[in-house]
Amino acid sequence: MKILGIDPGIGICGFGLIEGNKMLDCGVVTTPINTPLPGRLEELYNSLREVFDETKPDVVSVEKLFFSKNITTGISVAEARGIVLLVAEQHKLPIFEYTPNEIKKTLTGYGNAGKPQMQEMVRLHLKLKTIPKPDDAADALAAAITHDLMKR
Repeated sequence: MKILGIDPGIGICGFGLIEGNKMLDCGVVTTPINTPLPGRLEELYNSLREVFDETKPDVVSVEKLFFSKNITTGISVAEARGIVLLVAEQHKLPIFEYTPNEIKKTLTGYGNAGKPQMQEMVRLHLKLKTIPKPDDAADALAAAITHDLMKR
């Protein structure tokens, strides 16, 4: 089963495709900061459609929104999540959502694990020589791994 993990964001949206303990693809979709929001959302939508079309996942695992201290950031992440969910729905894919704490606990056994610990667990789980970069891609892979482990 090919699982596409997504770490939603309006400026940088991470994606990671796995099958079992093997990473098939990972990367990020970016939108220009000076572009008005509707243009950024359209660019994110078009880019994610390409990612879905190229990777052909069986399921999608998306990081759930957590309420952050910065409401502006929270709103933009929510808007990006909406685009992710729309594209997944248009591709008729099952969607699974996990909170950041669920992802951390699943990968490390500790819900408050730090980013370096999470990245190392992604590297180990996928038997990679180096930690996937950028961080958003590693976070997306963590979401995909979480679904893989939760479905067992």
